[in-house]
Amino acid sequence: MSNNISVPVDVTNPGQFFACCGLLELAARLWPQTRGHFDNDEFHMGVPHGATLPRLLQAFSDCPIDGQTGAEDDESDGEDDDGAGPIVLRAPINLTLDWWNDRSLKPWAGSMDAVLIFQAMRAAIDPEQTSPFNDLRVVYDAPDPSSRSGRPKKREPFYFDARRGGSAKSLEIGFAPDAFGMTSATCPAVESLSLVGLQRFRPRPTGLPREFDYLAWSDPMPPILAAPAVCGLLSVVAGERCRFENGFRTDQRKHKGFLPARRITQGDRK
Repeated sequence: MSNNISVPVDVTNPGQFFACCGLLELAARLWPQTRGHFDNDEFHMGVPHGATLPRLLQAFSDCPIDGQTGAEDDESDGEDDDGAGPIVLRAPINLTLDWWNDRSLKPWAGSMDAVLIFQAMRAAIDPEQTSPFNDLRVVYDAPDPSSRSGRPKKREPFYFDARRGGSAKSLEIGFAPDAFGMTSATCPAVESLSLVGLQRFRPRPTGLPREFDYLAWSDPMPPILAAPAVCGLLSVVAGERCRFENGFRTDQRKHKGFLPARRITQGDRK
C-alpha cells in the first residue's frame, strides 16, 4: 500500500460505521489489496498509489445498477413486502445486494422503494467531500420530464443514520413526520454506503428484539477478515464494541430506524 484514505467517523452512529464498511467493500473490489481499520475517530484505508476518496465515491455514484422498482404504497405495513428484490451493482464493482431479507435489521417500510432511494442517495453524493458522512442535504430524485409539476420528488432515506433515526421518533416529537409527508436533510453517503456495507458486514444479534452489537476493529484488514470481526467471530481482534437498536419510529410499529449506539464492556455482552 502506498496511499491512505481517511474519513472522519462517529463509531457510535451505526449508519456511519456500516458506511465505512461499505467504503471498504467498494475499495477492495476496485483495488483488491485494500485494507481498512478504525482509529481515533477516523476510518483509514490503505490503498494503491493513485487511489483516492473522490475516485472511489465517483465510481460508486457512476456504477450502473439493476433492480426492480415498484409502486410506492403508503398503506403498506412494511412487514410483508415480498417485492423488495435484489439490487445489482454492475462492473466495475460487481456486487449483489439482498441482505434486507433479514427484516429485524431492515429499517425502511414497504411503502418505500429501495431502488429509487438508493439511486437518489448515490446521485447526491459529492465526491469532493473530505468528510462525506457529515454532508447533509435534502435529496431529490432525478428530474422527470414527464412529471406534470416539473419538480423532482424529495426522497426520504433508509434511516440508517442515527442522526435521523433518533430524532424521528414520533413518541418523542409528538407526531409522525411520515404521516405528513415531511422531509429534512439527510446524509446521502451514509444512507447509500450503509446499504452496501451491510451485505457482508453484519452486526451480531444480542438476543434482545432488534438489538445488535458490532466491533469497530483497530487492525488493518481486508473485508474477508473484517466482516467476521464485526460480528464477534474473531475474538482476538481488538476494537471498540458498540450496541444499537433498530427501533420503531412510529406507534404503528412499521417504520424503523437505526438509533445511536452505546459503547459496551465485556460485562455487557450476552
